[in-house]
Amino acid sequence: MVRRAVAVVGGVLLIFLLFLAVKSCRNAAKEQAFKDYNRDVGAFVQESEDQSKGLFDLLEKGGQSPVELQNTVNGYASEAGQLVDRAKDTDHPGELDGAQRYLIESLEFRRDGLKGIADQLPRALGDRGEEATRDIAAQMQNFLTSDVVYAQRFYPRLEKGLKDEGLLGSEKPPRSSFLIDIEWLMPGTVADRIDRIGSGEGGDSTSGPVAPGLHGTGLGTVQVQPGGVTLNEGGATQIKAAPNLSLDVQVANQGENDEKNVTVKVAIRGAGKPIELEEKLPEIAAGQTKTVSVPLSSTPPAGQPVTVRVEIAAVPGEKKTDNNKGSFPAVFSR
Repeated sequence: MVRRAVAVVGGVLLIFLLFLAVKSCRNAAKEQAFKDYNRDVGAFVQESEDQSKGLFDLLEKGGQSPVELQNTVNGYASEAGQLVDRAKDTDHPGELDGAQRYLIESLEFRRDGLKGIADQLPRALGDRGEEATRDIAAQMQNFLTSDVVYAQRFYPRLEKGLKDEGLLGSEKPPRSSFLIDIEWLMPGTVADRIDRIGSGEGGDSTSGPVAPGLHGTGLGTVQVQPGGVTLNEGGATQIKAAPNLSLDVQVANQGENDEKNVTVKVAIRGAGKPIELEEKLPEIAAGQTKTVSVPLSSTPPAGQPVTVRVEIAAVPGEKKTDNNKGSFPAVFSR
């Protein structure tokens, strides 16, 4: 009887220990799901804010011809659409269903605003400028709405979810804002900037007419030198910090014309101070592929995820720009 009693007690104890082990594993998996989602959101909003910075830099500072401007904004709109699709497919804990819904809604408003502005730019720069600039100002409302949805609907729900899991001390929900200034809601602000672009201020007014035929470039592989490690959009690449690090960016001329002064841009964001770099490719013949080396002026903090964004600026007359850029997750190590 004693042996049976001991066996029963031992069995009960074993079952209890197994229960605790399973519960602990489930809790750990749940916590990791919250962390992964929070970090995915951070990557999404970083890309979205890159699009915001690119758009308003163009509208405020110029630097591109009207044709280049329209093509670039079309590229941002295409990226924003792809970002919505990726966000929809991201895994998230069931407790964050409401937050996920508002994240998608916020990104959709940003996508729609970019698409609307891209559609109106030809008219704004043409003979229906006054009407189109009013429409562009109205599209800015999409950005304001997205910021309100994110701040007032999405952020509090994600913050509460992290708090309920006891993760708020180590995991901070990322904040995000797309509209840089409410002045852009005023048609007068938009009209002033569009007038300066249309008059050639800040653009390439000396470039002359665009040659007939197809114009276009494409982004090839991006490799880290020294070492020749190829960046991958599908997963984080480990990059060992070393002196004289650089990125070798392949540029393909996919058009029917030779191109000159092709700009290659690199931005590294997500940890530490953002790094923004730019190099020029003096010329590239039709059908040719060349490699541009972009030296890194510094490296992000070790062990923290970043996004390496590489973009080939649209050349005059280029209409398809969705293949000109890529975003590559990476982690720098010592």
